[in-house]
Amino acid sequence: MKVSKLAQNLIGSEIIKIGNQVNDLKAQGAEIANLTIGDLDSNIYPIPAQLKEEIQKAYQNNLTNYPPANGLLSLRKSVSKDLKTRWNLDYSAEEILVAGGSRPLIYATFKTIVDDGDKVVYPIPSWNNNHYAYLTNAEKIEVETSQSNNFLPTAEDLKPHLEGAVLLALCSPLNPTGTMFTKDQLSEICELVLEENKKRGENEKPLYLMYDQIYAMLTFGQEHFNPVSLFPELKKYTIFIDGTSKCFAATGVRVGWSFGPAAIIDKMKALLTHVGAWAPKPEQEAVATFLNETENVDTFVDNFKGKIAESLSVLHHGIQDMKSRGFAVESIQPMGALYLTIELDYLGKTKPDGSQIVNSSDLVFYLINEAGVALVPFSAFGNSGNMPWFRASAGGLSLNEIQKMLPRLENALSKLS
Repeated sequence: MKVSKLAQNLIGSEIIKIGNQVNDLKAQGAEIANLTIGDLDSNIYPIPAQLKEEIQKAYQNNLTNYPPANGLLSLRKSVSKDLKTRWNLDYSAEEILVAGGSRPLIYATFKTIVDDGDKVVYPIPSWNNNHYAYLTNAEKIEVETSQSNNFLPTAEDLKPHLEGAVLLALCSPLNPTGTMFTKDQLSEICELVLEENKKRGENEKPLYLMYDQIYAMLTFGQEHFNPVSLFPELKKYTIFIDGTSKCFAATGVRVGWSFGPAAIIDKMKALLTHVGAWAPKPEQEAVATFLNETENVDTFVDNFKGKIAESLSVLHHGIQDMKSRGFAVESIQPMGALYLTIELDYLGKTKPDGSQIVNSSDLVFYLINEAGVALVPFSAFGNSGNMPWFRASAGGLSLNEIQKMLPRLENALSKLS
């Protein structure tokens, strides 16, 4: 059957492929510790009680028709107020766009800025930038990062690639690693963006910076930094991605927002009117009310991220204990988000059945079947399949489940020779 070239060459998500196998095995009764998906078990991590009540109230009040294309004014005002209170960022309601989670907003950012063949720069590993670059027919420049810098790009890494680029896509805390920019690291990158834009003529497209801070409130004892607070002159070049899905454990509520230069936000709004990617009106109304309750918001987030941090810490220390006993493993101290970065240096090893672990995907499926442990390889985030690093997401498991799966992981690795 003939389809478009775009559809014909579209690559499916490796994370979903792994998740499908996990779900099939669980349906057959297998016990699987699913560390793959950047989601949360809502029985372990329910959304804020007040937010749930406000959503139910909005449905009872029949707020079920179309919301405004750019989001309810009440929500955009609440977001504006929270940005000022929380990050000292000044954005009016007209500079804020609401959508059904962050994905449509990232897509709209790419489509608004990138023409066919335009250069887009992003680090790897990073979440989904390769797919958005494909969907916009961009010339993608993937900048490989290293463990020595917590898999975050440095100014030195990025500098050779920014000339002529129209979009630099960054995320902190980073999906998939849970690591964060320091003030100095981000400042040096910001200076590069400003320096590059000073070279551009009036009729040239600037270098825009898309800054995904969806995990900004989920940080563990470290300060989150953003480009515009560090360099106010970057405001005309920076498009932020943010929302409720991670900080409120509300991945299925689907309320995200973007903020940035009004001219860009207006074009993104126009694009999304044709996609119909609005957040549901009752959920918008509820988030608008809850976001105004700063003390309640902070109380919920502090409790929620405390539990996530504890789970990640137990996982991290479990890996470090295995390392101390001679296993070829490593992990990076979690700084934020839901993720632990784990190295399992077992590529090239032989399984008990005599077959070889050729690449990271082979190891993933071996661990699913042998240990009931499911991880995501960095190959799902743009890196080579020969790279033995993996993302472990703690949001879908209880602390007890994490503790129970560590011996199974150790046992399965010990069988490789």
